[in-house]
Amino acid sequence: MVDLYYWPGIQGRGEFVRLLLEDAGTPYRDVARGPDGIKKMRRFLDGKEAGLRPLAPPFVVVDDLVVGQTAEILSFLGRRVGLVPEDDAARLAAHQIQLTISDVVVEAHDVHHPIASSLYYDDQKPEALRRSGHFRKERMPKYLGWLEDISARGGGHPVGGVHTYVDNSIFQIVEGLRYAFPNTMKSLEPSIPTLVAIHDRVRERPGIAAYLASKRRLPFNTQGIFRHYPELDR
Repeated sequence: MVDLYYWPGIQGRGEFVRLLLEDAGTPYRDVARGPDGIKKMRRFLDGKEAGLRPLAPPFVVVDDLVVGQTAEILSFLGRRVGLVPEDDAARLAAHQIQLTISDVVVEAHDVHHPIASSLYYDDQKPEALRRSGHFRKERMPKYLGWLEDISARGGGHPVGGVHTYVDNSIFQIVEGLRYAFPNTMKSLEPSIPTLVAIHDRVRERPGIAAYLASKRRLPFNTQGIFRHYPELDR
């Protein structure tokens, strides 16, 4: 059993971990969504439980081992559930790509919070508008173009020519960017056919399809990382 700790009410970074677990059919508890879940999560964040004190969620606890940071969690669990090849080259490649995907997540978040996460979006609208232009015109094409290239070179998969947790993460990136920047994605998607194909293929995997149709899959909203503000996607 895997205990996943992440904020309830949003997909956020925890969604990348959920997709791996749901795809693999691995039993898990989404602890913070359960009774006293936030209190239980706070005990780890406050250093009151055994193991390395996490800086922030997501983190997982497996057999008393505490693992934090999204990319590290996926690398750790991916090997345990067979969603990454065993050879070092493939595992390292998957981890490196996932770290780059983490950069995409940070930059997508910083579009609507370019000054500080502690400030409301309404407190930084002018800066967000300026940041969105750079992200949509420069950063999105750069990141998606790179992911497209390595996936096309890999025969339709970014790692080892087989399905891995990185494919699931690409699905989530495409989903999130479609929600947050639908106009920009509409113009970019003809140039990233391999990523679109990965997205569509992942969506149809039995575990993922069942998850997407369930109440466990929370909708995107304006509290999470991927947020849709029409003025930021013109």
